[in-house]
This record gives sequence, C-alpha cells and structure tokens, in this order.
Amino acid sequence: MKRSALFYLVTLSVLGAGILLVLHLGAALPAPQGAVAAKVAAPHASGAAAGSAVAAVLSGLSANVNDPLSHLFVQLLVIIVASRLAGMLFVRCGQPAVVGEMAAGILLGPSLFGWVAPDAFQFVFPATSLGVLKLLSQIGVCLFMFVVGMEVDMGQVRKKAEAAVIVSHASIVLPYFLGVVLAYFLYTDLAQPGTGFMAFALFMGISMSITAFPVLARILQERGMSRTFLGSTAITCAAVDDVTAWSILAFVVAIARATSVGASALNLLLVLAFIAIMIKGVRLLLPRWIGNEGMESEAPSRGVLATVICVVVGSALATEVIGIHALFGAFLAGAIMPEAGGFRHKLSVRVENFSSVLLLPLFFAFTGLRTQIGLLNDVQGWALCLGIIAVATVGKLGGSAIAARWTGMNWSESLQLGALMNTRGLMELIALNIGYDLGILSPRIFAMLVIMALATTMLTGPLLTLFGSRQTVMDDSRTTLAA
Repeated sequence: MKRSALFYLVTLSVLGAGILLVLHLGAALPAPQGAVAAKVAAPHASGAAAGSAVAAVLSGLSANVNDPLSHLFVQLLVIIVASRLAGMLFVRCGQPAVVGEMAAGILLGPSLFGWVAPDAFQFVFPATSLGVLKLLSQIGVCLFMFVVGMEVDMGQVRKKAEAAVIVSHASIVLPYFLGVVLAYFLYTDLAQPGTGFMAFALFMGISMSITAFPVLARILQERGMSRTFLGSTAITCAAVDDVTAWSILAFVVAIARATSVGASALNLLLVLAFIAIMIKGVRLLLPRWIGNEGMESEAPSRGVLATVICVVVGSALATEVIGIHALFGAFLAGAIMPEAGGFRHKLSVRVENFSSVLLLPLFFAFTGLRTQIGLLNDVQGWALCLGIIAVATVGKLGGSAIAARWTGMNWSESLQLGALMNTRGLMELIALNIGYDLGILSPRIFAMLVIMALATTMLTGPLLTLFGSRQTVMDDSRTTLAA
C-alpha cells in the first residue's frame, strides 16, 4: 500500500513539474506567423482582479446558457416536466394522461406562458430555436405514427369487417360533409390568404373526421373495456377509420401541394405506386431481411433494429419526396411490419416509450407555440369555436351511433361507440399542423380547431359514463319488471 502511494505521489510530482516547465519554456516562443497575439492587461489591484474574474465567469455562463445546445436542454427540461405534471393532474381528474400533455403544450405557448411571463417565454422559446424544435417534434410524430401502424390489427378488422366498415365510414362521411358545409361559411373570414376553397373545404372535412385510435385504445384499457364486445368493436372501427382518414388526408395533401391538375394526378399515381411497392414488395421481403431468429428473440438485436429503422426512415423519406408528408410513410412502415412471434409488440414497446416521453411532448409544445387563443378575443370568435365543437361532435358521434344502431347494437352501446369515435386527440393535432404548414389554416381557425380537438377528447370519458349509466338503468328496470 505504501509503495503504491509513493509511486502515485512521485509520478504526479515529476510529471506535473514537467508540464509546468514546458509551459514556462513555451511562453517564450515566438507567436505563429499571421497570428494576432492577445494583449492581456495586467491587473492594477487585487480587488480589480477579483472583480474582472467574477465578470468573466458570469459572462462565460451567460454565453454558455445562450448556446443553441444549452437552449435545447432548457426547452427539454421545461417541456418534459410540464407534460408529466399535467399528465398526472389530468389522470387524477379521470382523463387520459395524453390529454394533459396536449393541454401542457398549449399552456407553454403564448396563450398562457407567453402572456403571464413574456420575458421568461422569450428566453425559453426564442424564435431562432423553433426550427430545431420543429424537426425533433416531426421525428417524434413519425415514430408515433410508426407505432400506430403496428397497432392496426388487420386480422381483427377482417373478423368484424362488415360492422367496422359501416360504422367507421359513416363516422367519416357525415362529419366530412358537415366540415365541407362549415367551410363554405368560414372560408372568406378564416382561411389563410391565398388558399383555394377546395383545399380549405377538403381539409375542414378531414379535421371533423379523424379519430385518435391510440387514445381510444388507452381509454378502453383504463376502463377495463378492451376485451368487451363494445371495446373490441370500437378498436376495430377506429383502426378502419384511421386507415381510411389518413389515406384521404394523403390524397388531400397531394392535391393541395400540386400546382396543376396534371401534377395532382401524377402525385396521386406516385402515392398509389409507393403503396403497392410497400405492400407487395417490402412487406413480403421483411421477414427474410429480419430472419426468424430476429423475430422470435425476446429483444430485437441491433442489426434487426437497424433494418427496421432503415425501412421506417426510407418510407418516410419516400412520402416526403413524393409530396404528401413523412408521417404517412412511417405509418405504412408500421402497418407492414411482421407479426410473427409478437415482433410488433416488442418493437412498439421500445419505440413508444422513447417517443412518448421525450419527443411527443416536443410536438405538443410546438403545437402550443402556434396556438394563439388570444386571437379569439370577441364573442363572435368563441361562438364560432363552440359551433365548430358542436358540428364536430354531432357529425362524428351522431354518424357513428346511427350506423352502429343500424348494424344491430342497442342505443346505449351505439352512443358509447359514438363517444369513443369522437375522440380526436393527438391524431387531430398532427393533421392540423399539416394544414398549418401547407398554408391552408390561418392562425385563428387553427386555434379554434386545436381547442375542438382538446374538448372532444376530454368529452369522451364523461360521455362514456353518461351513456353507460343509461345502459345500467335500462338493465335494472328490465330486471325489476321480470321479477
């Protein structure tokens, strides 16, 4: 022990003295050619030296905090903490955690944070940092859509194909029609300047028609309804709804981005060709690329994950280049993933945990930064917002309930199914951001539709309880009459 300590001390002393000697000798070397030697003023007093040292440290800290990477870390901390706290609070209030995270994103924007503490808001979210935030949030959305694609159970859809197609398509057609009619009255005042009526009307129809399949599935899990007849029917209908609505949205985006009728037709052909390649080609080759061992193992290897990520990124890149949006490619990549050996579940657990904790809150915050509730600064604005919520609810809930009743479900179950299909959640926010990026939605209508998405999602739980209690009352009354 003593020999080791002696060796340690001698080594440090000798090498430390050597370093100091070299530094001393090096100070006398001539400066490199072309270099400007820094002139350091000699301090006149110890007090001045201490003051300048403190000032230098403070200046360095300030510069480090304003570094783009430091700013990103500050934003991550603020967003993640706010999202987790809001999620926990909403869970205690009987709402899904994702609703709280959506609300946290809006509250971190100019609607609350920017209004209450404008200086702190400008420090945390300066305009120069939003580009990085947007890119990270888009990556999070693509990973989320990849997971959504893997959660679509086509086998379950085929088992309940008749009821699922009738209910889901009715829950799209009726609200879509109402959205287009609503666009007729809102176009002049609320569309983004330069937007054609067709693009605005088609997009308003989409915004009324979307169902949040992942949020719906989590509501059913939390209420223990996943394995009930109503729960399995709702999940199947939402899956069909998602595939149909996002396919329609892809075509709407292709039309909106095209500069002419010919370009629009070519874009649609490219989309159809890409879908055919993914379904008829990549889907069949994936099991061979991954291998049976890779699909059966408990945890996917790095090689398997690299293959999957390449498929997701390549698919997202293809749809972005075609002109519809990267998230459509990510969704399709998830839908074609092999199911053998529970491979989809193993992937989704790993991807979803990362994206939902870190990246999706960034998307909520970025959406919140775009949402200016202060634009609804008059009675007419709030009346329009309430009207949009009413039209969206009547169209989605009403269309689903009537179609479900037609397929043989009783009114209570039909209304509960309608309430579940009226859940919009994150899927609606994704669609709205696409419309905003395309220059179709003005900031004012964007704020109204974001509020609509949040309100209809929050209504799901209370409406389920209300319509479920009606079923209980009806069952009790039948039991009493039978007795």
